[in-house]
Amino acid sequence: MIKKIIVSLCLLISLVSFAQEGTSSPYSFYGIGDVRFRGAIENRSMAGLSVVPDSIHINLQNPAMYSSLKYTSFSVGGTFSANQLKTNQKDEKAQRTTLDYLAVGLPLKKLGLGFGLIPYSSVGYNIRNSVFSNADGIVDKNRTDNYYKGSGGLNKVFFGFGYQLAKNFSFGADVQYNFGKIDTRSLSTQFALNSSNVYEQVQYSTRETNASTASGVNFNTGLSYNTKLYKDITLYTSLTYTPQATITLNNERFIAIVQSVNGVADAVVGDEEKIVVADTKLKMPSKFSFGAGIGDTKKWIVGTELTFQGTSNFGNRFNDIDNVTYENATRFTVGGYYIPNYKSFTNYFERIVYRGGFRFENTGLVINNQPIEDAAVTLGLGLPLRGAFSNINVGFELGNRGTQNAGLVREHYMNFSIGLSLNDRWFVKRKYN
Repeated sequence: MIKKIIVSLCLLISLVSFAQEGTSSPYSFYGIGDVRFRGAIENRSMAGLSVVPDSIHINLQNPAMYSSLKYTSFSVGGTFSANQLKTNQKDEKAQRTTLDYLAVGLPLKKLGLGFGLIPYSSVGYNIRNSVFSNADGIVDKNRTDNYYKGSGGLNKVFFGFGYQLAKNFSFGADVQYNFGKIDTRSLSTQFALNSSNVYEQVQYSTRETNASTASGVNFNTGLSYNTKLYKDITLYTSLTYTPQATITLNNERFIAIVQSVNGVADAVVGDEEKIVVADTKLKMPSKFSFGAGIGDTKKWIVGTELTFQGTSNFGNRFNDIDNVTYENATRFTVGGYYIPNYKSFTNYFERIVYRGGFRFENTGLVINNQPIEDAAVTLGLGLPLRGAFSNINVGFELGNRGTQNAGLVREHYMNFSIGLSLNDRWFVKRKYN
């Protein structure tokens, strides 16, 4: 009964989370937004390391790992983010609470199935930029305020399988349907100094509104292999490959003359004009990752993972952005966990899973000739629930992204994540009625 209540609450939370903006990064303006998904909480706490088969956690990065499940698992996770955005002139703070994933895993002997819903990327920014110009020999006599706002993102519904081809070797694949809507708005208002040296609006504002509805399908494949090296020490390897796919964006653009108050309260003056904008097709980049780790799964694991993405062929929702290019992306991860004594009945803290990691990423996004990089350290705990195989996973991530060079933004972020993994045996034939 308690599990049913928890599952119902998780579903309710997920519905609320989809209505929220999932990011506050100005870099979410580009491409399909800020890619938020980095795996389940237990993997994110190890900086995204996903090389180890797990019997009670759903591995959302490598579908081959579904075959390792021994219990039916329901998994949900969410994150609270606190960001500090810095430029050479300004410093702002923002906060967000988001759903990260909702997934179910089913073990069927050598076969494992997984399906669920992932808010993959998010667009969420609200920026004001003031540009001053000279007139009549007076410095900063004219001012133009530009307001930029975006919301929405891309979601994934996935279904996959993992099959144990041999005792230590598994193969898996999943199909992912991408869908979502991205709305962006820009507003430009002009001001001039009056005789009292106070800026006053000199004309109506010009507002441009864009909407892109996204849809498309992509696939993900994976392999998992492990072999014993010495006594209880095992080598674990993982390989995943995602082929390039295409996302279709149906675009709309509207131009209007509005009466604006601080870029917030808009009243359209006259008619709003719809501009014909061609639909675009974004090439979702291919991705290849390889990881390896050593250890005893019941005691400790340490591993590393390399990921390569062909983002040089990526693009933006509209083709009129000229200050951005893309290059191939890379990510390096090192992480692991430690369990003092998973069988302890007298000391709860000895059964806790202690996790940590570090990652460095070249995102592939280049703005004003500046590559956007991302680096973070992670920590986490796996807290077992008494009398069950279920557990609560908590994680902490501290990182930096971007640069203050060339008029760009440097982000300092802290992410607090919590995930719930409910595990039980299904499809077990009763011995007694």
